[in-house]
Amino acid sequence: MLNFSSAELNALITGFLWPLTRILGLIAVAPVFGNASVPRRIKVGLGILIAMIVAPLVQVPSGLEPMSMQGLLILVQQLLIGIAMGFSMRIIFSAVEMAGEVASMTMGLGFATFFDPQSRGRSNAVSQFLSLIVLMVYLAANVHLALLSTLVDSFTTMPITVGPLAGNIAEQVVRWASRLFSAGLQLALPIVAALLITNVALGILTRAAPSLNLFGIGFPITLTIGFAMLGLVLPYLATPMAKLFEETINMIRQLTGG
Repeated sequence: MLNFSSAELNALITGFLWPLTRILGLIAVAPVFGNASVPRRIKVGLGILIAMIVAPLVQVPSGLEPMSMQGLLILVQQLLIGIAMGFSMRIIFSAVEMAGEVASMTMGLGFATFFDPQSRGRSNAVSQFLSLIVLMVYLAANVHLALLSTLVDSFTTMPITVGPLAGNIAEQVVRWASRLFSAGLQLALPIVAALLITNVALGILTRAAPSLNLFGIGFPITLTIGFAMLGLVLPYLATPMAKLFEETINMIRQLTGG
């Protein structure tokens, strides 16, 4: 019969619970892993499986009870670290959704909205289409595996400690979130520029022929030009998306001190 003292039992609990909390924080927010369509049992099971592999190699502060004030603070700290890492990757998907929103509003498809299971909100058809494209790039480039590898490395670069974390994680995440607007506008810029030229041409045509029904011909023309530009942009979308994913992985490594 195995006998454990209270100190040994606390060491076993904290040595598994604290790494598991950081892992579950990332899984709850990161793309694909945190999708609402993935059952919670799968998410928790994946987190436990990764924690079982990583926990024996992670050094944790000794002599702390899991339910003490310091133990709970470390628990919250690890949860915030995992959420920050997953949220940094989620920003890229939000940038693509923003690009789809801007493009669809310019095309006149702002009314074509559907329920998005990933964001649990309403999004238009172009945003959902671009989200599926970037999701395929995300999986084809094995970015999800690189994210898990960065998570495992973070236990070395940012170990579990009692003291405050080095660096301002919240400030770094907020600064990285500003990348959302610039990246979204850059992705939607070709479509928006083409539709702007189209609207200017339609305005000149309306001035030249006042009797022309602009509302009758304007919407089909802008819709056709928008879909044509979307088809031209798609083959070149993988390169900037791969670059954004690479920048995100590097940012997460800097976030965790790697």
